[in-house]
Amino acid sequence: MKRVVQTGTVALAFLLAAPALAAAPQSVQVKLDGIGTVSAQLQIVLLLTLLTFLPAILMTMTSFTRIVIIFHFLRQALGTQEMPSNQIVVGLSLFLTLFVMTPVFDQINAVALQPAMAGKLDVAGAIAAATPPLRTFMLKQTREKDLALFVDLSHSPRPKSPDDLSLRVVIPAYIISELKTGFQMGFFLFVPFLLIDLVVSTTLLSMGMLQLPPAMISLPFKVLLFVMIDGWNLVVGSVVRSFF
Repeated sequence: MKRVVQTGTVALAFLLAAPALAAAPQSVQVKLDGIGTVSAQLQIVLLLTLLTFLPAILMTMTSFTRIVIIFHFLRQALGTQEMPSNQIVVGLSLFLTLFVMTPVFDQINAVALQPAMAGKLDVAGAIAAATPPLRTFMLKQTREKDLALFVDLSHSPRPKSPDDLSLRVVIPAYIISELKTGFQMGFFLFVPFLLIDLVVSTTLLSMGMLQLPPAMISLPFKVLLFVMIDGWNLVVGSVVRSFF
């Protein structure tokens, strides 16, 4: 009986609200400077599309790529499997990315975001104003060889200055430069821990202790070495300084 009463109450509420819903506007039109009239439905689609690309933008157009690659190599070199966990590695990488990119974000906020919010720039003008600080950061970390590769692949004319380079060329060149730099730094992290693995493996082999896995014996020594030299301080400091 109670369920019947609840059902009847809900149906009555829908009947009473029907005239108001029918009288409500079926679409909302919003005027955006530089774009024109955009319906609410299209705005939602554009917003969802932007949110889809946001992780890719964060990972590829900032310092995140190099940092997370180096931390992955470090964990593999230590042989600690899932310690620190992926959540900790990604979280630390995100905060270090925010630390490194803060000067760039401050410039974008000053030259693009604040003027756009004040109505001094339209959407297209804000995007154009926000591009140079980000492009300058990426070009500072990008090798000329990688830039030349994508200029050649895009069949673009040879630029006279860095300002003539489009983001279509700069972004992929920056990504492969960051991948190379991250792998190079990861290699140098691997070397000292690899030496410990070789020493332990050779010692166990000479003693005839073939039943013991070398990785199990070398793990405490690698962790001890990393703690004694204050490894996290050295690694994080080296990674952050590599961007300045």
